[in-house]
Amino acid sequence: MLKTFSNKLATLLKDKFAWLALLSGASLTFSYAPFGLWPLTFVALAVACFVTDQPTTRHAAKYGFLFGFGWFAAGISWVHVSIAQFGGLPLPASLLLMGLLCAYLAIYPALAFALATRFSDKPWQRIALLLSGFAIFEYLRGTLLTGFPWLSFGYSQTDAPLNMLAPWIGEFGLTLVCVLFGALLYYLLWQRRYQLTMIALLPVLALILFTRLADNPVHYNGEQTRTLLVQGNIQQSLRWEPEQFWPTMSKYQDMTRPLWQQADLVVWPEAAIPELEDLAFDFLHNLDKAAAFNQSALITGIPDYQFDTRNVYNTLIVVGKQHADDEQGHYRYLHPNRYQKHQLLPIGEFVPFEKWLRPIAPLFNLAMSSFSRGEAQQPNLIANGLHILPAICYEIAFSELVRNNYTSESDILFTVSNDAWFGDSHGPHQHMQIARMRALELQRPLIRVTNNGISGIYDPLSQTQHTLPQFVEETMLLDVKLVSGNSWYSQHGNTWIWILLVLLTTLVMLEKGLIRFKYRVERDYL
Repeated sequence: MLKTFSNKLATLLKDKFAWLALLSGASLTFSYAPFGLWPLTFVALAVACFVTDQPTTRHAAKYGFLFGFGWFAAGISWVHVSIAQFGGLPLPASLLLMGLLCAYLAIYPALAFALATRFSDKPWQRIALLLSGFAIFEYLRGTLLTGFPWLSFGYSQTDAPLNMLAPWIGEFGLTLVCVLFGALLYYLLWQRRYQLTMIALLPVLALILFTRLADNPVHYNGEQTRTLLVQGNIQQSLRWEPEQFWPTMSKYQDMTRPLWQQADLVVWPEAAIPELEDLAFDFLHNLDKAAAFNQSALITGIPDYQFDTRNVYNTLIVVGKQHADDEQGHYRYLHPNRYQKHQLLPIGEFVPFEKWLRPIAPLFNLAMSSFSRGEAQQPNLIANGLHILPAICYEIAFSELVRNNYTSESDILFTVSNDAWFGDSHGPHQHMQIARMRALELQRPLIRVTNNGISGIYDPLSQTQHTLPQFVEETMLLDVKLVSGNSWYSQHGNTWIWILLVLLTTLVMLEKGLIRFKYRVERDYL
């Protein structure tokens, strides 16, 4: 058995297509932040289409899997930082765990390429089924086992010219445009399919022309709010030490105090107050009075353990003025102007099969890893008259979750996080890029505040960004321009994209069915 495995491994190492698939997938990392080489997405996908253009489904799946493994092994290598530093696992075990995660994620592109090979006879059919396959399996990747929709192709276009399509087709649609461009690049360069390329590009070119000519329903409304971002830069190893609770809370308060009177809205990061909400009542009561006295509102993250139900929530609360004409603060424990995180991070915020996993290693028994889920749809926060659309950390990667909480009254997209888990890696940069894509989709200004960066403000209309440096304790006071109007994507989501994909797949099946019918008729007649 060992000899058989060795022979297969040796064969794989000599397989040039295998190396090409692996390297093309790994190169995708450079198309995302912080590198921003977005054209690499099309090149990598063209190479993937080349190596998976195989006569058998098995070979297409194999090379698709290797492409996916390279894609995720390099792209989410920052996950290993948290496993190695805080997981308490020996290096071989942590590397094995990362390998298993990347192998699981690689199954989805492998299935997409296999589907296109199995059911297509012509180039246009393969392109159509690649679009449908990636749509289906990227959706499943973002849904199954709580979902992991990180590093979808569309995010690579956040700062590219194609980002003009985000308010119309969202990141999901941009992902499919990337697949289309990659496939067409392959057929253009390798097979000289000029006519196919031109015909397939026409719908995308028409959409781009339409977005250029159509009146933008979203516009600045002439109002703005002065916002203060506070980045405390608390060491991850100290965040949940009880003796550090008061120093952490005092630090955020002291950093805010000199700028209270200048800010309409103050924002603190995820769990900036590490003490349980019920036990931090006196601190919150005084914070509420201070915010109201300074004609401001403050949003902060805080854990909330409800002793009667024994549920614990990763929560955002508002203190100070709820409405612009309020004269006093409105805070009280369990007041409804709060947000409870719905999309929890596996291992970090809840542990599946915890009875068996928790005793194995510290990785499965981290502090604050027993959160309960909030509702999927919750009202916007209201702070000093502003309607704030919230998302906590990992949630910002779930476009439908964020969109389902959007209303026409939403003024600001607000997300908090703590990326100290991932050190000086590309993970926090990817996280900020994902948040900016949500702002482009919904056409709402983004405010993002984190424990140690990247904190910043992004205007999707002017596409300007202001950020604080990472790994420093710092504040930023900036005017945020408010907008009115709704993007197409905010109102319709991905519905019409799925309709088009169903029609496209139906055309493929109809043509294949007609060909089979014609063959049978001719065979029977002859």
